[in-house]
Amino acid sequence: MITPYLPYPLVSGGQIRTYNLLKNLAHKHQITLASFIRSEQEKEYLKELEPFCQKVILFNRRKAWSPINIILSAITPFPFLVSIYFDISVRKKIKEELEKENYNLIHAETFYVMPNIPQTKVPIFLVEQVIEYLVYQRFVEGLPIWSFLIKPFLLLDVAKIKWWERFYWKRAKRLAAMSEEDRDFIRKLEPKLEVDVISNGVDIAYFAKTEKHKPKVPTVLFVGQFKWLPNRDATKFLVKEIWPTIKEKIATSKLWIVGRNPPDDIKNFASADVRVDGDVEDIRLAYGTSDVLLAPIRNGRGTKYKILEAMATKTPIVGTKLAVEGINVRNGKEAFVAQDAADLAAKTL
Repeated sequence: MITPYLPYPLVSGGQIRTYNLLKNLAHKHQITLASFIRSEQEKEYLKELEPFCQKVILFNRRKAWSPINIILSAITPFPFLVSIYFDISVRKKIKEELEKENYNLIHAETFYVMPNIPQTKVPIFLVEQVIEYLVYQRFVEGLPIWSFLIKPFLLLDVAKIKWWERFYWKRAKRLAAMSEEDRDFIRKLEPKLEVDVISNGVDIAYFAKTEKHKPKVPTVLFVGQFKWLPNRDATKFLVKEIWPTIKEKIATSKLWIVGRNPPDDIKNFASADVRVDGDVEDIRLAYGTSDVLLAPIRNGRGTKYKILEAMATKTPIVGTKLAVEGINVRNGKEAFVAQDAADLAAKTL
């Protein structure tokens, strides 16, 4: 199994998904995990993964904005996203591993690790956690007018992502999507592909232990890993366009933003009424002491773990259609669904 991150700690949707896949697959399979890490400190988490793996191979990922990545994306057909992970030395190590051992399957999480897989007779199972080019396309399309100078270059990079994503879909023996919507979208682009749906889930028993305590003041919760661009956009949309209406109607209300790696522009939202936590020791505490989860996601496909976690903790949910995409929810039943700022605020109230 090749992943663009170490599947521990469990702080992002991708890590949660991959960790639980390892945990369950290990019952009947022997697994070699090959993961990219960003710092040597991550090696301390190996003890959490070794019970499920016969072997763990680590690759050091270059910093995103390293000169090599910038040059690669500028002078090669690779988009920036692929350049971050493509490494000739990694490709060589994977080639040696495939020649040394008798593997039955290569499981690749995300298309952008695929360039590191050499030509091989071992079948490849590619998992698309999201359709990446759509995430970046919507991000670029939503940029402000003043970005017109860089927008053409970013759109070119999106076009590269789309080309390579479709290329690796076709190279894989079989493909998996997170939702029926993503499966149908892929089949529309590539009708001949075999695409399975392997939906995300959460540990119901774990979240059922959430202790619910009525907060002293009405509390709205947002949860998201901020390395994922749609979560940044959703937070800004919430604070700037939705929150003022809620605050006007209920002056005592509080907003709690929880998520790893908040950038400075997200941290700057912190105030007497807005709390920003880069991390919480136990996410169940956030769900247990909030009145409602608000998920105003405007771009990015795939199943959102925050919705599944809120459902498991019986926390009321308000979100956009994209927020609940891929999850069998009915508007007004399992969640309240709205699209614009005014309606999202009204449903939250």
